[in-house]
Amino acid sequence: MKKRFTEEQIIGFLKEAEGGVPVKDLCRKHGFSDASFYTWRTKFGGMDVSDARRLKALESENARPKKLLAEAMLDNEALKVVVRGKF
Repeated sequence: MKKRFTEEQIIGFLKEAEGGVPVKDLCRKHGFSDASFYTWRTKFGGMDVSDARRLKALESENARPKKLLAEAMLDNEALKVVVRGKF
């Protein structure tokens, strides 16, 4: 899934709001909802671009082991079914 805005852009929007630009004006100007703005503020509030890049790298790093664990759990369940003789 392609994101519409990069972390750098999102942090820029947050900085604009911190600078006094009303949220409704930001949303209208850049074409996103106020719900998106508040979600981003929760996730990226107080970060700078390097912090956001590091967060993205850590999320990506964590995704692989989670996927491997899920696959191993599915394999384990399939083996249990085979051992019980249920197909």
